[in-house]
Amino acid sequence: MHPELHEHGPDEVPHTHPDPGVDPHTPLAGGPRALRIGIGGPVGSGKTALVAALCRALGEEIRLAVVTNDIYTTEDADFLLRNGVLPAERIRAVETGCCPHTAIRDDISANLDAVEDLEEKLGPLDLVLVESGGDNLTATFSKGLIDQQIFVVDVSGGDKVPRKGGPGVTTADLLVINKTDLAPMVGADLSVMDRDAKARRHELPTVFLSLAEDKQATPVADWIRGLVAARV
Repeated sequence: MHPELHEHGPDEVPHTHPDPGVDPHTPLAGGPRALRIGIGGPVGSGKTALVAALCRALGEEIRLAVVTNDIYTTEDADFLLRNGVLPAERIRAVETGCCPHTAIRDDISANLDAVEDLEEKLGPLDLVLVESGGDNLTATFSKGLIDQQIFVVDVSGGDKVPRKGGPGVTTADLLVINKTDLAPMVGADLSVMDRDAKARRHELPTVFLSLAEDKQATPVADWIRGLVAARV
């Protein structure tokens, strides 16, 4: 696959990226370090709200820190701080200055520095969540940055989203179909989304979530608990 020229907004210079299926970095080594989970997905799909819910659900039982990504601001980190989901020293904002998938896949240095700095300053951690800036269905994290990836989509885009695929949908270790409480309002058929997600993802798990109804994101938190326990 050849890189395609594209842009993300009217003010952005068109640019190219390597094949999203090719990871340019060496996978993370094992050893005594935190589990690193990347959370990606389109703008507005509920990534930051999910991170906040996971901090509330897990923050008292495991040693947890968060890295957020925004292009020009610290908006997502500020949201977490305002809501008091973790002590301020456990939240680190990265201003990428570039499109989101560059910072999580192609040039991971800023995120890697943030994760390693948190681990060094806070002592042993069990889990670091790395939230990507909002992106499209091709967004994937480098295995040189994270161990597992969660990809978040929501029903407001219609029930066609899982069927459209893209590496984010098809290869993420966990797909979260969010805002299910909105399905009747937008005419999205959750059974169609479930069928198409299974067809695209085969054995990889998918969970349906409404943070309006489950403020601790129970199925996602339980999935993470299992991963953390497996490393002990």
